[in-house]
Amino acid sequence: MKQLLILMLCLFYTNAFAGSTQSNTSGSNTAIEGGYTGGATTYESGSTSTTTSTNSSTSNIKSAPPTASAPSYNSMTQDVCSTGASMGVQTFGLGISGGKHFIDKNCERLKLARILNDFGMKVAAVAILCQDERVFESMIQAGTVCPIDGKIGKEAMELWSKYNHERPDYKTYVKRMKKREVINKEIQIEELKKINSTIILPKEKPNVR
Repeated sequence: MKQLLILMLCLFYTNAFAGSTQSNTSGSNTAIEGGYTGGATTYESGSTSTTTSTNSSTSNIKSAPPTASAPSYNSMTQDVCSTGASMGVQTFGLGISGGKHFIDKNCERLKLARILNDFGMKVAAVAILCQDERVFESMIQAGTVCPIDGKIGKEAMELWSKYNHERPDYKTYVKRMKKREVINKEIQIEELKKINSTIILPKEKPNVR
């Protein structure tokens, strides 16, 4: 009796492990037991389930462009009348920079006048300074007219009056003259009103028959 019981237990354990299959495919580990039903899928004893997974990733890393550095502009010596200016603009995708030299005309005029004066050419030094409209107007206001065509003093004033369009301050001069004309007309009108108010007209004599 004991031998029969041992034989039945051995047959039971043998049948329990007979339908088990393990498959490792492409990263999957699935054990399928016979007679298992999951959802709408029924797995029969001895079937095999294979799962394949694929992972792909793409990275696109963009780095910022180099900085657009504005160039430096230096004067070769101190005895020049030029200055440098530069600038740059930088965005994430584009950078632009540039620069340029600028000539200071007033600085050149002063240096030239100083050199001419050192050579004893004082009239020529004054003439080149008179190219600046501020100097020209100040000379007119002071009564010392700037030279023109080799003339100075009254002769130069006559030529400037004749060819006033050649004045360095011509635009300012025209505006000033127009304002003076308006003021002169207003003054004339006021004077006429005063004269008319002081005139006493004679009374008319009655007609006697």
